[in-house]
Amino acid sequence: MLDGSPFDAEDFGRTPFGSISADTPIAAEAQRASQVLHPAAMNIPRPREQRIITIANQKGGVGKTTTAVNLAAALAVQGMTVLVIDLDPQGNASTALGVEHHSGVPSSYELLLGEIPVKDTIQQSPHNERLLCIPATIDLAGAEIELVSMVAREGRLKSSIEQANLAGYDIDYVMIDCPPSLGLLTVNALVAAKEVLIPIQCEYYALEGVGQLLRNIGLVQSHLNPHLHVSTVILTMYDGRTKLADQVAEEVRGHFGDVVLKAVIPRSVKVSEAPGYGMTVLDYDPGSRGAMSYLDAGREMAARTVGAAPETGLVAAVPIATEGDEVNEERGR
Repeated sequence: MLDGSPFDAEDFGRTPFGSISADTPIAAEAQRASQVLHPAAMNIPRPREQRIITIANQKGGVGKTTTAVNLAAALAVQGMTVLVIDLDPQGNASTALGVEHHSGVPSSYELLLGEIPVKDTIQQSPHNERLLCIPATIDLAGAEIELVSMVAREGRLKSSIEQANLAGYDIDYVMIDCPPSLGLLTVNALVAAKEVLIPIQCEYYALEGVGQLLRNIGLVQSHLNPHLHVSTVILTMYDGRTKLADQVAEEVRGHFGDVVLKAVIPRSVKVSEAPGYGMTVLDYDPGSRGAMSYLDAGREMAARTVGAAPETGLVAAVPIATEGDEVNEERGR
């Protein structure tokens, strides 16, 4: 299986001491790994048009970067060409994809300032030829100050993305990883995208501040990008052993409705370990439950039809939080 040969569950189960049941944890993990390592049967249909998705949540530690890189890897494994744009000065998405992002490497910083064309910033991940990345360097930390005095500062990323296909890349998905803030970098990402994906950790504190994020998305939609809408909410760090995780998941589904993915991302050591090796979890441990959860989430997200945005209001039946919204503003106080 590891050298690229086909996986046969029956042969795998035979040992000198008898057969291993296909229901054993080892056999189940081997079968899951085989699905990832031999993806020919898993190809998903290409979107009708390029999907540009911003992964945003101003709260840190909810799994924005982890979700961005692993969803991108899941889509790439299933035949899509995906570009990840790292807009976080910490450069964690660049690390997870195994691309260089030290100071001096052409990055999203130079792209935003208009110093270099997009084709000079795109790197290919060493783990998948369909997985591309525009890295972030520490220089990006000062970009918000430099952008303040620039003309059309909110739309600089959008114009750069439009050049990506002109540069010879046939990109199906663009995933933009935002910093944990609502500054100019995040606003650029919201203006450039058509869809917003919100990762929500399965803890009550993670629900705080979602109302403010929705208000900001509504403002961007009203004044800068009428096509912007919340298309996806994904539950991360889910621990099925606790009642708390189920309660939070139930409240999120009750509030956001059908935009919440059925696939949830479990709390997993493998998901946390993978970036330390410059990999996504699908490359680090393709048979793990974390890898399969992101694979399922990617397939589910790809299967969703993106409708046209209405003229007013936030799309996808996600309500804009108002004063006194109990779920978004008061939870945890």
